[in-house]
Amino acid sequence: MKIALCPGTYDPVTVGHVDVITRCSSIFDEVVVAVVDDSFRKTVLFGVDERVSFLEESTEHLPNVRVTIMRALVVELARQVGASVLVKGLRALTDFEYEFQMAQLNRKLDPNLETMYLMASPEYSFLSSSGVKEIAKFGGCVSDLVPEVVARRFAEMYGSAED
Repeated sequence: MKIALCPGTYDPVTVGHVDVITRCSSIFDEVVVAVVDDSFRKTVLFGVDERVSFLEESTEHLPNVRVTIMRALVVELARQVGASVLVKGLRALTDFEYEFQMAQLNRKLDPNLETMYLMASPEYSFLSSSGVKEIAKFGGCVSDLVPEVVARRFAEMYGSAED
């Protein structure tokens, strides 16, 4: 059984994330989506439990996907869940530079753990969680950029923007 691990902050999950997870679920027997609990790189808007909930609702149509919290090194979590592959989405060259460094560090820590990249679908190549948060904060409509559960939460936080 081939298990893939899709780690990320998912603050919040976007339709681009769901697209990568959906495509990954058609390649692997099981996909474990790991939500980073405490990120050193970013300050998060949503707590880990809320981000997990967003992902669970957004991927409930995918029977071979489960969501967990990541509170350890990604290589340790991969061992715990039996994943042999890390899957990451790439939007642009700037994503590749960071992800390349991380893949090399992970390979150093666990030479048996592979990293696979899925290119963003063209319609999502511009989409980022940070961009979505900025649009929502300033009253813009994000309903076609995030799953419905996230759009509802933004509407609660910042008011509802019309399409």
